[in-house]
Amino acid sequence: MLTIHSFCFNAFQENTYILYNEHKEAIIVDPGCYASNEQEALVNFITNNNLTPTLLLNTHCHLDHVFGNNFVSETYGLTAHFHKNEQPVIDRLPEGGARWGVPCAPYKGPVQYIDQDEIIHFGNDQFKVLVTPGHSPGSVCFYNEHQDFLIGGDLIFKDGVGRTDLPGSNPLDLIKSISTQILPLPDSMTIYSGHGPVTTWGREKKANPYILHILKG
Repeated sequence: MLTIHSFCFNAFQENTYILYNEHKEAIIVDPGCYASNEQEALVNFITNNNLTPTLLLNTHCHLDHVFGNNFVSETYGLTAHFHKNEQPVIDRLPEGGARWGVPCAPYKGPVQYIDQDEIIHFGNDQFKVLVTPGHSPGSVCFYNEHQDFLIGGDLIFKDGVGRTDLPGSNPLDLIKSISTQILPLPDSMTIYSGHGPVTTWGREKKANPYILHILKG
């Protein structure tokens, strides 16, 4: 049984997730810790709960989701897992940081690419990789069927969807991603988004104006 803990980090109010099992093994998803106090909060939680991080996952590589990649990779000896189409995005990290006024160094750690329908094993648990471009060219979601939840990045929010006016984004791809990858999933599924509160797929199908527009075709 996985426990999920979230942090709201950096000026973009990004959700960083730590998922851990009964063996105290942990996954860190989208470490957005930018300031030293945010890095300290992450480490303190891991230390106080006697966790051992074993996986670093990125739903996508926009700067607010990878500010802490170097720190996490170096501190815990982890490899960043993301889709190959996100490599150009993370390569532009210093450029993007300068544009937004948040200086950041390039990611220097190891990388392992992940792809559609790949199964990520984590102890007795597993996640299915769903490739969901639109907000970013290689965005992915991590679906845990057993516990009925999705780590969704910036694909779907409560009452919203990911913006598509950024370099490499595409609104038609976003619509296709939601229609083909998320629509078949159960209404009961909990969605842990990259920003904002937790929601459910059933709730968004009833109340999210963007999802209602997609459902109407």
